[in-house]
Amino acid sequence: MKNHTEGLFSVHAAVLIFGLTALFSKLIALSAVEITLLRSVFAIAAIAIYIKYLNESLKLNNKRDYLIALLLGIFLGTHWVTYFHAMQVSSIAIGIISLYTYPVITVFLEPFFHGERPHIKDVLSAIVVLFGIYLLVPEFSINNQTAIGVFWGVLSAFLFAMRNMIHGRYFKSYPARHALFYQTMAVIIILIPFSAEVVPEVSQTQWLQLIVLGIFFTALP
Repeated sequence: MKNHTEGLFSVHAAVLIFGLTALFSKLIALSAVEITLLRSVFAIAAIAIYIKYLNESLKLNNKRDYLIALLLGIFLGTHWVTYFHAMQVSSIAIGIISLYTYPVITVFLEPFFHGERPHIKDVLSAIVVLFGIYLLVPEFSINNQTAIGVFWGVLSAFLFAMRNMIHGRYFKSYPARHALFYQTMAVIIILIPFSAEVVPEVSQTQWLQLIVLGIFFTALP
């Protein structure tokens, strides 16, 4: 019971902190790809220092796990990019509400990973949530900013749900800090070719914002 309570507390604390990351999509005047790359640099540095402090080995159990970590990093990186992009093209509220369809998407993905049929109550809840998202969109058009934001937000939710399902199935034996270390490393490797040239243009204020985002709103939660 104690572990269950601690788990619930950790989940709610992480969700609260993650939710505040949305503010940085508007505060930092960089593209979603650039923000994701630079936040990842500071996040992996903080995690590496923490793992070093604990005197833990970063070696994974087998070669397959490195490939899984790379795959998880691809899903995590694209999730971060699409999430920030959703809020940049629409609003923070639209981005957050659309992202939190990921539990709904998880309900429909679970049978493919665990072979379990979704419970009726979960399916009904999913339908209600999807209908709520439908009500947010005034017009399904590529010229409507809300519709575009919902599209990118729901895509981000799908990528996040996929990352969580794969992690839970193949990578859950590793501590969260080890998992995020390798996934963030993959994010950096993947995004460097697309945004490395922006580094000299980042202002001092933006660097401070990225440090806060990377350490306190990425590594910590």
